[in-house]
Amino acid sequence: MNTDTRLEAQVGVALLARGWTVCTAESCTGGLVAHRLTNIAGSSAYLIGGIVAYSYEAKGSLLGVPAETLEKYGAVSAETAEAMVLGALRAFGASIAVSITGIAGPGGGTAQKRVGLTYFGVATSMGALQVDQQTWDGDREGNKAQSADHALRLLLAMIGAG
Repeated sequence: MNTDTRLEAQVGVALLARGWTVCTAESCTGGLVAHRLTNIAGSSAYLIGGIVAYSYEAKGSLLGVPAETLEKYGAVSAETAEAMVLGALRAFGASIAVSITGIAGPGGGTAQKRVGLTYFGVATSMGALQVDQQTWDGDREGNKAQSADHALRLLLAMIGAG
């Protein structure tokens, strides 16, 4: 019986129960979700890999985010989070993927997009797709930690929904 209550452990148990694999596409979290998943012993049974795509160029070349999407909506947008998660699914062939793009701070915010604004995408190879928006009020490390937690919760919910 698994007694590890950490979110990353719960995600691993849920993935194993379904026989699913997972991948990540991260920007503002810099690989923190993948890092947390790999903190769980045996995670190689379900984690395929992750892409940290920080720049516009990396989002385009590694995840296939269209230049038009980045130009029209920006890197921190629902449209980019959706393109990132779908690109990760294509790149890795996983059962489920999660993406994160946001403004961790302390700089980079604008009147339209303030520091802490973060978009998430979660999608399955079976066609389920969800995009979510959150705005955090922490410092840079706090915003990254909250984003990673939220991404893991979104994965857990989508895995549970099947």
